[in-house]
Parts: sequence; structure tokens; C-alpha cells
Amino acid sequence: MINIRKAHERGHADHGWLNTWHTFSFADYHDPEQMGYSSLRVINDDRVAAGGGFPTHPHRDMEIVTYVLSGALEHQDSMGNGTVIRPGEVQRMSAGTGIRHSEFNASASEEVHLLQIWIMPDRSGLTPSYEQKFFDAAEKLGRLRLVASPDGREGSVTIHQDAKLYAGLIDPEHPAEHNLPPGRHVYLHVARGAASLNGEALKAGDGARIESESKIRLESNSSAEILLFDLA
Repeated sequence: MINIRKAHERGHADHGWLNTWHTFSFADYHDPEQMGYSSLRVINDDRVAAGGGFPTHPHRDMEIVTYVLSGALEHQDSMGNGTVIRPGEVQRMSAGTGIRHSEFNASASEEVHLLQIWIMPDRSGLTPSYEQKFFDAAEKLGRLRLVASPDGREGSVTIHQDAKLYAGLIDPEHPAEHNLPPGRHVYLHVARGAASLNGEALKAGDGARIESESKIRLESNSSAEILLFDLA
């Protein structure tokens, strides 16, 4: 069963410096039917204007994954990390007992487009930690490449939850198939472009809850970037 939620059905806010779409309830957007999916709590589709950003703010007891689609995001935190996140890189921050961080557009002239993902950890009170890794486009072309997992397998970043995150790039010459384990909750998000999921047309911002399917096939007449969450 594939249950599609269209991009325009998400929560939306435009703050001038930030244009954001919320897949699940977040900030001023509240929908009791959209409070998350298994341990997946947040997918925020953010576009931050040049010079804009999120001033220093706190988090705790959350696994936070940042995935940049275009532009560059400058990050600083109370653990002493100061980095710039660019397309192809995945950042994982375990907030645990508490961290403070800021995120700003690293460019004075170009927008940065990113997805911020929150996954609830399998336990509270973890020691805060940070990880950032690059995944080459060739590793994701025509397949779903593991980029986050509970044990860091295949060079993925490590998240403290029974959850896996895959990223894929699809085009007319490079469709992708992916086997789904039985009894799991699967959520697919189209990060950019347009694709079909087992024949169902999807565009950027669309999402799909997938249950009781043994395999999915992803195709595109142009190009698409896909994220897939395999959840307990």
C-alpha cells in the first residue's frame, strides 16, 4: 500500500529570510494527523535567503540530520564544531543532554536549500555528538545509497535509533529498485525533481507512506533526488 501526500498539503510559512514547508507538525503548523511517522518526527524543507539563518538555539534528545540540496549552510555549535555543509554531505547531530547551535546561509548572494530531519532517539540522555560525511553522486545514481544507520554500516553516519536513511539520484537512464524488509514502516520523500514510484507520479515535496510492499521501483523522465526512510 502506498499512501501519497502531495507537497501542497504540507504546512507552510514564509518569513522573508526563510521559506519553509513542514511535512509533519512543527512550530505554528499543527495537524493531529501529521505528528510524525514511527520515529521520524520532522522533515522541514527550508530555503534560506542570502545572509539569513537561524541564530543560536537549543536542542535536546533528538537525532538531527541535515541534507543540503543546493547552496551552502554554515554551522556552529556548543561542542566546538564549525563547518560548512554542501550538497552531497550529510550532517548528523545527536542533541542528547543538550546542545546549542546556529545555522546560517554561507553565501552573501545565493539561497541555500536544505532538508532538516528530526528522528527521535532510542533513549534519552545521550552524550551530544556530531558527524558529517560526503557521499559522491556516483554512489547514489540509479540506486538508494545508505547514508544514515544505527551502526554506521557502509560508511553511513550513525543515528541512535532503529532507522535507516537512503538517498538516491534517478534519471531516464538510471532508474532504481529497492527491496523493502517486511514489517517495517517506510517513508519516501522527493527532495527535488519528479519521479514515479511503482507507477505513481510524484514531484518535489511529495511524500509517500509505504506499507506491505516488498519492492519499489523509481523512474524519472528528467531527474529526481529521493530520500527513503526505513523505520521500525
